[in-house]
Amino acid sequence: MTDPAMNTVLRALQAHAAEFIAVRRDIHRHPELAFEERRTAALVADRLESWGYAVERHIGGTGVVGTLVRGKGSRRLGLRADMDALPIDEASGAEWSSRHQGVMHACGHDGHTAMLLAAARHLAEQGDFDGTLHLIFQPAEEGGGGALRMMADGLFERYPCDAIFAMHNMPGIAQGHLVLRDGPTMASSDYATVTLTGIGGHGAMPHLAADPIVAAASIVMALQTIVARNVDPLQAAVVTVGALHSGKANNVIPATATLELSVRALDRAVRVGLERRIKALVAAQADSLGVKAQIDWRAGYSVLVNTAAETQFAREVALELVGAECVTLQGLPLTGSEDFAFMLERVPGSYLLIGNGAAAPGDPAGAAGACMVHNPGYDFNDRNIAVGSAFWVLLAQRFLTRPQEVANA
Repeated sequence: MTDPAMNTVLRALQAHAAEFIAVRRDIHRHPELAFEERRTAALVADRLESWGYAVERHIGGTGVVGTLVRGKGSRRLGLRADMDALPIDEASGAEWSSRHQGVMHACGHDGHTAMLLAAARHLAEQGDFDGTLHLIFQPAEEGGGGALRMMADGLFERYPCDAIFAMHNMPGIAQGHLVLRDGPTMASSDYATVTLTGIGGHGAMPHLAADPIVAAASIVMALQTIVARNVDPLQAAVVTVGALHSGKANNVIPATATLELSVRALDRAVRVGLERRIKALVAAQADSLGVKAQIDWRAGYSVLVNTAAETQFAREVALELVGAECVTLQGLPLTGSEDFAFMLERVPGSYLLIGNGAAAPGDPAGAAGACMVHNPGYDFNDRNIAVGSAFWVLLAQRFLTRPQEVANA
């Protein structure tokens, strides 16, 4: 079993962690929303250039790619980090809290960027590899589809990759613990607005109206039957009605009502079936209650599917770096969504988790790291800078020195 304390790569990254913790906290103080990551992108690009990377800016808007070539190897590796923040007022109480009201790094993208930057410098200065390394710093992961924008801008045509990897922190898991999974790993995410149009009227004379609120209530309840009765019990799916808007007075039947839906699946066929069933159910329920229904369906992120060979390779790297006691070889899937899924539809690869901390007696740092992402009190666990960057360094060196036939076994 590998002793983490004896891993030379991890020790080397721990020695320089303070510098990149400072970088992470600087990015945290200056969060930027999707496609507005100009300061962050400039910081990333300037540092990559100073370390000898060939850098292209403004890919997909504010995306950055840094490329480092060593030797004559034909292998090409992509490592991706996201850079955008969220429209949330921070309440973490950290000294490095956001200076921009209503915007904060509530998902740890500041930490993901810092981890990849720390790995970038080590690989430039001490990296032992033979091939081409592409470091992809992506904008707008949080619902903006930054991966698609970078790909539409020719990301993989200009920077072809034989495999691509990404990492995300996860509160509730012990700090530095690595979780891998092959197959469907994160859910698709689709959204729908249902507009119901009836006939308004006096609340005391409902027989002269066609009440969209009654129809909305019926639809909300009927939607719950889809997962229970139309999806294979061995599959996972989520249909959530997150908003229902209608009316302003207790004695007035409004003419319209709107529902906002979030729909998720871990299987591509289930995803298609959910859309078909939801549309049919909404139409039938509305018609049965004498109102008209219009559905605006918006496709979101795809199911994120990790390929088997690349995930097994990442497992081997994780075991070498931190040892079996700190690695989950096949974690559970998540119903959250991630636009790295689009990259994995083009290039084989794997998306893994690194624990941000779990509440435990006598471990206040773990308790702090357990605050869930997208929460005003969340903060990235700085102890992950060394572990995460060491994982990237070791993975890059192993991938770009392995014989082709072994890597594809």
